Amino acid sequence: MLTFATLGMAAYGLYSILAGLADLLMGGAALEWWANLWLVAGGTTLVFGAAFVRVSMPGGLALAIAGLLALQSISLHNASHLYGQVVLLPQFARALFAGLLVALAYFGWDSGTEAADS
Repeated sequence: MLTFATLGMAAYGLYSILAGLADLLMGGAALEWWANLWLVAGGTTLVFGAAFVRVSMPGGLALAIAGLLALQSISLHNASHLYGQVVLLPQFARALFAGLLVALAYFGWDSGTEAADS
């Protein structure tokens, strides 16, 4: 479970980084420069959080949750600017995906208690 959570978080984070950089560096950016930097920063936070989750470092899950929340918040902003409205279904789907990743990471977390018990 922890591997699936890590891969999902890393893929989502890398996608966000690449999408933000592509919009920032291409001519005729659809979003403001700070929104693209926010997207890159949220994706970077999530990638680092995914790496820390994988090694079960204390605070890693909290960092990953912070990255997921940052990406959710900038998604709300981007939807209103790009499409003129915020449609609830894609936002709920993104939130459910983030919740699934967090649940997989939480339940797959290796706290080291098994090694101490045996």
